[in-house]
Amino acid sequence: MELDELKENWKQIPVHKNQNTDIMEIIQHKSYGPISALKSVFRKQILLMAIIPFVLVLTNSDNIPGVLTSVMFWGYVAFCSGVIAFAYYNYTLAKAMENLNEMVRVRLERQIDLLEKRMRWELIGLRCALLFFILLTEIVPYFQNYRMLNKWHSLNPLIRYGCYVALILIQYFLNRKLARQKVSRHIDYLRSLVREMRD
Repeated sequence: MELDELKENWKQIPVHKNQNTDIMEIIQHKSYGPISALKSVFRKQILLMAIIPFVLVLTNSDNIPGVLTSVMFWGYVAFCSGVIAFAYYNYTLAKAMENLNEMVRVRLERQIDLLEKRMRWELIGLRCALLFFILLTEIVPYFQNYRMLNKWHSLNPLIRYGCYVALILIQYFLNRKLARQKVSRHIDYLRSLVREMRD
């Protein structure tokens, strides 16, 4: 009789799983974990940037030699290649975070810091790229003939420069909002999970 009572009491004792294991399962979950979300964002960036040059060629299919000799086109190709390389490095870092089973808290924090730093550099790079394309828009018509750019240059300089300033402001706020929505919130969630891990 006492043995049966002991068995019943034993079954009622809650089994405590290791908290670190639970948190690592959340972090590394293939469907809904923060690392999975980050990988998805980086994959989409790579795909979108790989498609843009082809779209530019297709939209100008009546003058492909002109496109291939265009400074603007190669500027877009260089920009897209840079974004692809950056997104690929971020993707490989996220994949490494997901695949390591015995990851320690310090290493995970270091990788999260690296992702945050890369996000800041990406925002700075996007701002520099916008300034580069504005500069190209102003300089290229002196070397190559583009109907659209010629129309743009026929506008009053105050209107043109006002549009540039508005574009820079829109990009500044929009990029920050998109970075927060797409990447930063997942990084913040990862950081909060790491904080919960016991040393």
